[in-house]
Amino acid sequence: MTSFFDRRISRRAFAALAPLGLAGCVGSGTLLPPGLVGGETPPPESPMAPMSGSVVGTGSVRVALILPLSGPGHGAVAAQSMRNAAELALGEFQDPDITLIVKDDRGTPEGARDAASQAIAEGAEFIIGPLFAGSVQAAASVARQSGVPVVAFSTDAGVASRGVYLLSFLPQEEVDRIVDYAASRGKRSVAMLIPETSYGSVVEARFSEAVAARGLRIAALERYPGGQPQAAVGRLRMVIGGASPQADAILIPESAEGLPAVDQALQSAGFDPRRVKPLGTGVWNEPRAFSLRSLQGGWFASPDSRGFDAFAARYRARYNSDPVRLATLSFDAVSLAAALVRTQGTQRFTEGVLTNPAGFAGADGVFRFRSDGTSDRALAVHEIRDGTLATVSAAPRTLPAPGF
Repeated sequence: MTSFFDRRISRRAFAALAPLGLAGCVGSGTLLPPGLVGGETPPPESPMAPMSGSVVGTGSVRVALILPLSGPGHGAVAAQSMRNAAELALGEFQDPDITLIVKDDRGTPEGARDAASQAIAEGAEFIIGPLFAGSVQAAASVARQSGVPVVAFSTDAGVASRGVYLLSFLPQEEVDRIVDYAASRGKRSVAMLIPETSYGSVVEARFSEAVAARGLRIAALERYPGGQPQAAVGRLRMVIGGASPQADAILIPESAEGLPAVDQALQSAGFDPRRVKPLGTGVWNEPRAFSLRSLQGGWFASPDSRGFDAFAARYRARYNSDPVRLATLSFDAVSLAAALVRTQGTQRFTEGVLTNPAGFAGADGVFRFRSDGTSDRALAVHEIRDGTLATVSAAPRTLPAPGF
């Protein structure tokens, strides 16, 4: 499974990018609300080399950024936006002591292996990327031999491991958050409408576990081939339709591309979102999904959108284009690398520092890496209301102790 396509930082804002447990080492030591620093008066531009060829910056610590810049389809579009975001991160950081080595993996495992080998040969002691799961595995196999940690962007938790950390929007975290919220709001019986995709399978497995752990009941489960939900919805008609449905919520982990067909099928089946609450994951977080009739009142979990909105405004001002949703991941990874270089000395990229249980605060909110390479995020719950979003449960500003 692959990842989805899916400001200048003052001394005070820098504190929000440092480890939360070490925030007192910089600035005032006060944790700022993640993503809410864009309104500050920017300091003077930090002196650094412009984006030129495959190198950004002139710092003493070499960090690699591996992306599918010449890969097929949307991968290359996402990669270019993430490369821009990395440049923006260094441009906004005060005097970053980093040289960013940008490598193209061509969207293939072989390319990722070559890119990692070249980057390490050029002195990289930290690798950011790649984007695709197969490429992450290939790059990690090279990095592991040299003891170089990797922070990658795949949403496939199966490629995470010790020393290979995923800074991405993992569906497992979103599922846990939305199930917790639904249970707190009295939902007890949930139907599942699952696309037959790798993402759908991951969500289905995690949702089944989360529902059981919280004492909810699965009223029905139907799967459907991509783009063809009609038959599956028809089989759910007695569970989710009519005046007395058997379920009080329905999980639909479908992307914005596939949701219109689901919406039409649900309307044909007499589905009423006022009686059966639609539940989703972060793949719903696209404006084209917000006007669909069957999703009105629906809840989904994702990072707080204010951080991305602030980042996107600065990105547009610099590049005269909109960033892809994944661009903040690259921005946060590069900002984190620069912060660790400044505060942690020779221990900057060690496991103990990267897995600080207090976590870090970035544009997408608070996050931390686990020792197994997966990550925890502080997520908000949003409700779709007449084409817009309302936050019904804010993302927490800190993460609970590991294991809770």
